[in-house]
Parts: sequence; structure tokens; C-alpha cells
Amino acid sequence: MSTAPYGGADPGLYGPGSVTWQCHGDPVMWIAGVRALYLQALHPRAVRGVMANSTFHRDAWGRLLRTADFVGTLTYGTTDTAERAGARVRALHARLSATDPDTGERFRVDDPELLLWVHCAQIDSFLHVLLRSGVPLTADQADRYVDENRVNARLVGLDPADVPADTAALAAYFEEVRPRLAAGADARAVDDFLRAPPVHPLLVPGRNLLWRPLAETAYGTLPDWAHRLYGRPAPPPRVVTRRLRLTGRVLRSIPAGLRWRLPPGHILKAMRRLGPGSRPCAYTLRTPAAILDRPRRARHDDGGGFKTWRSPD
Repeated sequence: MSTAPYGGADPGLYGPGSVTWQCHGDPVMWIAGVRALYLQALHPRAVRGVMANSTFHRDAWGRLLRTADFVGTLTYGTTDTAERAGARVRALHARLSATDPDTGERFRVDDPELLLWVHCAQIDSFLHVLLRSGVPLTADQADRYVDENRVNARLVGLDPADVPADTAALAAYFEEVRPRLAAGADARAVDDFLRAPPVHPLLVPGRNLLWRPLAETAYGTLPDWAHRLYGRPAPPPRVVTRRLRLTGRVLRSIPAGLRWRLPPGHILKAMRRLGPGSRPCAYTLRTPAAILDRPRRARHDDGGGFKTWRSPD
């Protein structure tokens, strides 16, 4: 019998020993994904590139699901599957361009500045929502998560050396880029969709009951400066945190085996490939991964700012 880890099966680009593997199976990742869309839309060129080259207005649900599928493939797929998914994205972006809404200048969608913004907004949103919802990451594990996901950045066409490698560098990046952000017409179109996505009239009550609170919670987790750009307030930070933690508890009460059966089933496929020991659960990071970390916990600033990861005094 093989003595290689997982019987010699390919763990992919991350593997069960990573913070990313353990966290990306948490159901609050859907809220984090919505937060990422809100944040990404505040870069005028980045959101224009989306609007000019996609069917966002007609198929925003499809775009959201395709993004989730891409993240799942990169996290839980084999190395070859993840590399091929990245190659497809790079090839697609290389063919696309758009016009700056303010200057009229033509720009490439795969401009490294835009790719970096999309990456950092996504990683910050994932990490912010995971921790704020109660996932027990240490400061070292948070740094490790940011560093691990430079693999993700490479696959979309960035040089990992140019991508923040820890939470301090991520916070510094946002401080540097903030003057270039704005909520123009494209950002407001994204906001309008996320607040009330089009559905069949018979489904409107369900949308208002289930989707709208989730979207409002995601919006509430944005930093104050993002709320000011969008021009609409959010509940007090402590209220948002309580709602997010309650939502997290409710979503986690749904059996993981049931949640993971939803297409395309990346996690179940990975567990069949690697065995039951590969089952992701962020709460296992309290013990096994603590060996890799210094014995201290990250504490969250309920204000929703980017200076999120702080060691105890």
C-alpha cells in the first residue's frame, strides 16, 4: 500500500494542510462573495471591464455562480484542473478591452492593476467575513491565508511577487488604492442588482425574505468609506457583526454533506479523491494548525476597517 499522503492522490494547489482548504468550504463564503462584488465595483475601470464584456445585466446570477465554480476548482480541484481553469481565464481576459468611463481611454481587461484590485478585494472579503462570522483564525493563519492565495493571483495572470503576502501588506494596498475608487453608474448598477436581483414574479417574496437580508449583511460588512462612496448607510458595526454571526450559525447548522451536494460538488469530489481525512472544516484550525502558529488569536475590529488583524496587547 502506498505510504504517500492521500495514497498518492493529487491534493491540488492548496491541499488539506492549507488554511484556504479548510475555510473555503464554510457557507459564509457566499456572503463573502457578495461583499467582494460590492467592493470590486468601486474601481471604475475594473467594473467597466465587467460591464463592457459580459452579460452581467442579463446573467448576473450566472456570473456569480461561475466565479464560485472557479474558486472551488482552484481550491479543491486537482493541480491540472486548476491550472487549466487559470489558463482559460487568462486567455479570455487577454482578448478583452473596454473604454475608461471618465477619460475615454481604451484599456485591456488583463491590466495588472485591475487584476490586482479584483484579487485583493476578493481575498480581503473572504478573510473579513470568515473571521467576523466567528471562524477562529489566528493572526498567523490570517497571514498564511493571504500568502497561500498568491497562487490564485498567479493563475489569473499576476506575478505573485507583486501581490500582498500578508494582512499588513493587504491593508497597505487598500490605503494606497482608495483615492482611485468611486461609485459611478456601473457600481450603482451592481448595487441595484445585488439589492433586488431580477427573478420570476412568483419568486419575489422568497427573494425579499432570503436574498435581501443576505445582501444587506454583505453590504454592511464593507468599510465605512465604501458606504460613503455608495451613498447609503449601513447598520451600526456591532449590529452587522451580530447578524453575520447569527447567519453563520444558521448556515452551518445545515449538514455539510447536504450543502456540498449542490453542483458542481467540488468538495465531495476532493474527499472521494483524497479520503475522509480531507474533509474541510475551518474549526479544525483551532488545534492541528495551531502547531504551525504562535499561540495568539486575531481580534476583529467591528468597525469593518481594513486594519483587521491585531495581536492581543
